[in-house]
Formats: sequence, structure tokens, C-alpha cells
Amino acid sequence: MTDKRRCTHQLYVSISLASLAAALPLEAQTRAPDTPAQAPSAAATVADPDAADDIVVTGFRAALTSALNQKRNETAAVDSIVAEDIGKFPDSNLAESMQRIPGVALSRGDGGEGRNISVRGLGAQFTRVRINGMEGVSQVSGTDIRGGVATGRSFDFVTFPTEIFSALSVRKTLSADVEEGSLGATVDLRAPRPFDQKSDKDFVFSGTARGIYNDIRKQVDPRLSALVSKKFGDTFGILGSIAYSRRHIDEYAYSAVDVIPTTVYGLAQPSGTANAGVIFPFCTPVGYTYRGVAVNSPVPGYRQPNGTPIGADANNCSTNNPRTGTASAYDYIMSRTGVNGRPGGGVYLPRLPRPVKSSQDQQRLAGSLTLQWKPDDRTDISLDGLYSRFKVNRLDTMFDARSFGRAISNNGQPLTSVREIEVDDNGSLIHGLFDGVDLRSEMQDERFTSEFKQANLNIDHRFSDTVRLYGLVGINRSTLDVNRLQVAIDSNDTRNWSIDFRDNPDIPKIGYGIDTTNPALFQYGPPLATADQRGQLSNFIRRNTITSKTAELNGEWEAAPGFTLQAGGQYRTNEYVARERQLGTTTPLALPTGVSLASFTTVTKGVGSNLGGQLQDFVTIDPGRFRSAVGLDSYAYCSIECARGTYGGVSEKYSSGYLMVKFNTENTLPFALRGDAGVRYVHTRLDTYGPITTAAPAGSTYSSRFVISEVGRSYEDWLPSMNLALDITPDLIARASAARVMSRPSYGQLIPAGSANLVIQTASFSNPFLDPIRANTFDAALEWYFAPGSLISVAYFYKNIETYIQTTSRQVAFQDIGLPLSLLTGTQLSPNDLFTVQRSNNTPGGPLRGFEVNLQLPFRFLPGALSNFGALANFTRVRSDINYIISPTLSRTAPLVGLSPETASGTLYYEDDKFSIRSTVNYRGSFLTAVPSGSVDADSTSNASSIFVDASASYALTHNIKLIAEVTNITNETNRLTVDTVRRDPLYTAYFGRTYALAVNFQF
Repeated sequence: MTDKRRCTHQLYVSISLASLAAALPLEAQTRAPDTPAQAPSAAATVADPDAADDIVVTGFRAALTSALNQKRNETAAVDSIVAEDIGKFPDSNLAESMQRIPGVALSRGDGGEGRNISVRGLGAQFTRVRINGMEGVSQVSGTDIRGGVATGRSFDFVTFPTEIFSALSVRKTLSADVEEGSLGATVDLRAPRPFDQKSDKDFVFSGTARGIYNDIRKQVDPRLSALVSKKFGDTFGILGSIAYSRRHIDEYAYSAVDVIPTTVYGLAQPSGTANAGVIFPFCTPVGYTYRGVAVNSPVPGYRQPNGTPIGADANNCSTNNPRTGTASAYDYIMSRTGVNGRPGGGVYLPRLPRPVKSSQDQQRLAGSLTLQWKPDDRTDISLDGLYSRFKVNRLDTMFDARSFGRAISNNGQPLTSVREIEVDDNGSLIHGLFDGVDLRSEMQDERFTSEFKQANLNIDHRFSDTVRLYGLVGINRSTLDVNRLQVAIDSNDTRNWSIDFRDNPDIPKIGYGIDTTNPALFQYGPPLATADQRGQLSNFIRRNTITSKTAELNGEWEAAPGFTLQAGGQYRTNEYVARERQLGTTTPLALPTGVSLASFTTVTKGVGSNLGGQLQDFVTIDPGRFRSAVGLDSYAYCSIECARGTYGGVSEKYSSGYLMVKFNTENTLPFALRGDAGVRYVHTRLDTYGPITTAAPAGSTYSSRFVISEVGRSYEDWLPSMNLALDITPDLIARASAARVMSRPSYGQLIPAGSANLVIQTASFSNPFLDPIRANTFDAALEWYFAPGSLISVAYFYKNIETYIQTTSRQVAFQDIGLPLSLLTGTQLSPNDLFTVQRSNNTPGGPLRGFEVNLQLPFRFLPGALSNFGALANFTRVRSDINYIISPTLSRTAPLVGLSPETASGTLYYEDDKFSIRSTVNYRGSFLTAVPSGSVDADSTSNASSIFVDASASYALTHNIKLIAEVTNITNETNRLTVDTVRRDPLYTAYFGRTYALAVNFQF
């Protein structure tokens, strides 16, 4: 489906939903203005400052009004979302809730569930998340296309259920009392406390049971939650919550892995020949001539770098692999030079074109426990505990045509014959037909558990009407355990392999020339002497741990009416530890006697039916049967001693203090100006250690080992800030803010480490000397609260990003990249082979500017039942200019990675005393995911634009029982990635289906 047709279809669906809601036979309701919010829970009485009468309002509308009142009273730019009722957040995912906040865009992960957010164009790595006042990091492991194992500071909201939180706030401008580390926003998540509930009840219970169904997996899963709160008089209370869910996910995708010119894995003619140095991408046809000279590539008698002959002669590319290509197809390729100027460089092919099926079994368990003591009106002491465990078993199966991603050292592309090929004017593949293609069925069985624990003690005491002291001490720990097994089986030199994008530009039709479900056509075992591979084996076991300890103390002194001095200090430590062990051998061993591929293979099904019939079901490895068949439990693992995996860590110590003034001239000057101004000082001490690969001592079992490199450094920052809010009229507020902000590099970037991937000839190095990303920011806004519960606002924001962190790459001979030549032992590579070397570096930044418009409008002005309708809408436009280093001699100005130029959200809702329904449409414009792309001759990779439509409804059977229905991704939107901004070659297209939920909620 083209983008135009896709958007039109989704617009029709959205309009239909809105029309359906408007056409519902509704009973007229008379509703008076709302009354003031006493606490984050919207179940409390809510009041609007302009209301003439008081009335209890609950549900979605009350939650909106409560959040609006909080926004109105803040001096900084803060947007909030509060629970509709105790234990009932507006959405099933925290990140999905935040989509309705202006400037917030959602990134979706496995199964289409919201994973993390970007704020005003700045991605998840620039957003700090605090839980009950403490900064926290939640980690997950994802497929390679989604970032692999987490090593950064970003927060994955998928690990936490909404039911254990009562409110969240997105702070877009900072004040001196807010801890540093955020370039985009600070998100505060708060669990409920006993005295948040302002009702007269001493005991409160809320429970919800959901059944969840996805139309691809076609299985019903449970989601259960409960909250109990008990107050003992007016001084002590206890609140506990628990939430459990299980979800089964099937996701189907086409993946290219990479798109590269044919010259990357081609073979240069040897010196001393007429075409010396010319790269011939494929096996040349029989009798082929180029520029009037006969050419045979590979040349007859060609030997691998270790001296092994591959069986090439005038009629065969290799043993039992005849030259079947056509001269016309070969000439077609060589006539296109592309941006690199090389013959054949203007034809771009997917590196590993393949169907992908990802199946998951997710289990999420979380809970909170709070003890709150309020001995008098001046003292509030609470002890908060929070726990979350997100456990995932994921099985990914892929079926690759791997010849296009391998050099001759792996018997790859130069041994493939091309019979037919066509590309468009930009060099993007339209269709092709090939022989001698190596096929590979890959299985990745990953089991990971993300666990988060936090405990913190909060004390708040007023010594008098003018003096207040408050602070907290706490500790949290995020642990990610990953066990990933990867196994592959091969079928080499297959004929009649075809690929065709003419029917669908996102998902090609692929023909394999063999029965892809027959295990007898595949092999597993050690490579042959000719370098033909017969499968692959790898397994790693990893643990990442992030431990954060915080102690802070703050004091306030109201020196004069409307003028308060505030000061405080904080000492915080973060410790990141990464440990990974891998199999001591990555070479498949011969199968035990009596074991065949049929002993541990099965068939991946559903590929054809879920990808439009373009791709085929295929044979794959059953991980449990494989482990048993080969005796995997007896295999040896290693790390430092064999230079595999990782062994590193980062220790950070932050000492900070601040001083600021808060003021309000409402009672002292003719105009009401509220605000704060101050400065924060922070000293950062950084100690890192990490693995560098080196040659092993003589007599060692392995050819190379790790040596541990240590780096220590420190730096300091002065961070002034100011927030102003001018009440022009009682309903019109003008805001202005300015601040200096900083965001630290990810942990993975700081660990001193270097390694190489010999299969795809890449190397990567981190950089412990990276400086933080720093920026000066300015914000201005105008907010008109023109009616009770209503708002129209416009905001402008500007960030001058002084420094940025980029991963730059260049082509370097292996012998020059700083790793030992012993790594090449036993491979077909030579020291002169070129590797793409990547390294993280500080580079100049650039400006970011934009504006956002926000509307919140209950339709109280309409007659009868129509007054129960309401709408939310926002639009954000952002522009940035970052100078990216593409190569040592080439740079490019482009938007910030992760920045969508436009985002928008719209919600139409109806709510009366019993019935509520709403539908939300979220649009996110396309955004860059990497610059440079990491692909040869491609400037970037991008995530395509998307429109997601969700809806939910509820009906109160009684005062205590409510029925709930929800549906997400109504239009069956996909996740689409492309490479290169001109060609836009399809890189990844995934379908995860629609999800439905039915629930019942009980409250007593």
C-alpha cells in the first residue's frame, strides 16, 4: 500500500470512529462546572478555578481537568496525566498515554507496544525518568533492528504496567532544584499513596481483570491488577498494588538487514591483468569480456588466502557451481557506476533479504508498597517500595539469501551468477534472478529478564509557616539477564533464486528454487575445506546491572510574602556493570552419531499468509531439541581468556548543589508574576574499565584474550535556569524559560573497548573520553484557559546544542585498526582486507527549534447530551541542523537522529455518568534512525511516518462495577524502516496486528 493510500485509508477509519461516537443514542445530561482537584487521583472532587458551582466529576474528563489545574499552577512547562480513578490509568501503557502530550512522540517495540518516547525531537537517550523522585533506568533486550541489548540510559516503559502508578508528569523546562541529565525532558512517575485518596473511606479496594487478544496470534491472554489502601485514623496509612500480565506475540516482517552496492563484496581482478583492480561483483558468465578483454572472475585456479582452492575454472564459479550468468545482465550492472564511481557501484542489493517471524511469551509482574505517616499537618513521612519484573522468551526465525552479504573469503557474492536484473534510476533493485545463491535458515532463541527494585524514604516537615525541610534517601537497581542462542543451517549454491519488488515496494516476492521446508536440503557441521559454511552457532549469557543510590536534602525559607529562598544538595552514585560470556567455539561441531537435521528442525509457519503471499514458510531449528541433540549444556563458555563477550563497567559519582529563589508578586505588585531563578552546580567523577582484544600468551588455549583498560576523569557543570509565568488576566498566562542543560553519554559508549566482526568485516571502538552533550535552551508560551477545563496554548522552543556525539566510520585495513593479527587465524581473511571501523566521538552540534499548539475542549457549550463530548488535539513542528561526519572528507547537515519534523495527536471523547468512549489518532512523521547509516554509499536510515488509531469504551454497571473495552492499532499500521533518503530502499517492514481487550473493574 502506498503512503497516500495508507493515509487515506486511516483517515477514513478515524472519521468513521468519530462519526460512530457522535451518532450514539445518548441520554441528555446536565453538567455543572468541575470542582478543584485535591490530589492526583481524578476520583476526587475536581474544581475549575472559574467554576461557579461545585460538583463531583470522575473519569476521563476529571483526569483531564486535574492535569490541567496542575499545569496552570506550575511556573515551568509541565504537562501531566493522572489516573482516571484509583488503579485506573487512561491507557494500558505509560508511553502510549504520553502521546497525548504536545511534543511527545512514541517509539514502538515488539508487538507494537509503546517502548520509549522522544520529547520535542529529542530521543529517549535525552530524557530522564524519575520514579517516586529517584532517577531510574529500565533495560530490555530487543532484536538487532531495535537496538539489541540495552547499554544506555534510556527508559523502556514496556517493563512497567500502568496500574501501579497514579500520575506522571513531563517537565519540558528545568529549574535548579531538578537534577541534571536531561536535554529533552524529565518524566516523573508517581505511585499512589494512602492519603492521596481524599474520600472519607478508610479502606479502598480496586481490581481489574482483562482478557487481551491479538488478531495475528489469535490467543487470549490475561492482565490482572489490584490495589488496596487502608488508613488508620488521620495519621497512618498503607497502600499496596500488584499487577500481572501475560502476552503472546507474533510479528512478521521482511528484513534486508542492509542495502549495499554490489562492489562491497565483489572481487577485484588481480594485478598484472588488463582490468587489474576492477571489482567484479558476481561470477562472470562463460566467455565474458569487459572493455574488450576476456574476464574470468574468480580466475581459474583461484585459491583462498589460506591457499585452499575453491574449484573455479572457465565453466564453474566453484566446485559444482556452474557459471550460468548472462552477459547482458552483467553488462547492465557494470554500466552503473553510482556515487562511488566504480563500475557496478550504482546497483544496490539487500544484503540478507529474508522473511522474519518473531514469537514472544511475555510475563510482567509489578507491585508497590507504601507506608505513610502524617503525625500532624506539618509532617509527612513515607517509605515507598516498588518492584517490576519483565520476563520474555522470544524466538526469532529468519530465512536468508546470504550470498549478497558475504565476500569471497566466505564463498559469497563473487560465486553467484546473475541471469536477470533491473534497477530504477536511483539504483534500487526492481527484480533479479540468480544462481549459486547460498541460503541460510537462522534461529535466535533469546530469554531475558528485566528486573527493577527501588526503596526510598521521603521526609517533609514544616518547622513553621515560613521554614520547610524535605529530602529523600533511596536505592534502586535495574538488572537485565540475557541468554541468546543463535543457530543456522545452510543450503549452498542453490539455483533459480529470484527477488521481485514490482508487486509491493516494501515486501518483495522471493522464490528460492528449492523446497524451503525440506531439512534434507540443508547442512549443519564444520565448514568444508573449500570454505563452504555448513551452519553457524553462537550463544552468549549476559548480565547488565545499574545500581543508583541517592541522598538529597532541600530547604525552603519564605523570607517575605511571595518570596522564598530554596537551597539543597544531592549526592548520587550510578554504577553500571556488564558481564558477558560466550561459547568457546563458534564453529559448528559435527552432529553426534544418529542425529540428523530432522532431529531438531521444524517449520516456521504463517509467513506467507501474514506477508501478503510474498514470502514462504521455511524449515527452522527448534531450540529445545537442538540443545538436547548436540549436548549444548556440555559446551564450554569463556570471556576474558578468549576475548569474547564483554567485561566492563562505569562508576559515576555526582555531587551537586543548588540555590534558587521563587517568587509571586500577586499580593505585592499590580500584576501577578510567578517564577523561579537559580543555578545548579554538579561535579561528575567518572571511572570506567573495559576489554581490549590482544594476542594471548604462548601456550594459551585461545589465540587472543582481553586485557582490561581503565580510565578515570572528572568534569563539572554550572547550570543556571529561570522560569517565569505572568498572569496577564485570570485566564491568560504567558510563560518564558531559559536554562543550560546537559545529557551524559550512554554507558556502552563510555566503556573502553574494541572488537571486530570477522564475518561482515567491521570493527567498533568506544570512547571513555566523551564529553556530555550540552545545550542552552529557551522556551516561551501563551496559554488561554478560556472556559472551565479548557485550554488553547502555543509554545515556542529553541535549543542551541553545543556538542553532539556521533559514531563515525572509515575503511581501514585490518592490520591498521589496532587489533592483533592473531584474530585472523583460521579464517580466510588477510591483514590487507578492509574493515569498516566505527568509533564514538564528540562533534559540533547545531540548533533545534520548533513550536507546539495544544487544545483541550470539553463541549459544555453544546445542548443536551452533546455537552458530554470533548476533544483534545495538539501539533508539534520541530527543525534541527546537525552537521554529521560521514567520512574523513565528507559531512552532511541533517535533522537530529530520532526527530520527527511533525507530530500530532487528536482525541474525541464522550462521557456521562455511566458510559464513556474515546478514540485517539497519533501521527508521527518519518525520522532518521542513523546518520551515517552504517551502510556503504547511503547517507542515513529512516523510520517511515506512521498513524496509529486506538479506541476505548467503558460502562458502569453499578457504582462499584465497570466494563471496559479497548482496541489498539485499529488500522493495522506497520513499522517500516528505509535506508538512504533518496533511494528509500526497504530495510524492514513489520506487521504486528490489532489488539483487543475486554475488562471488568471492581471498586469498593
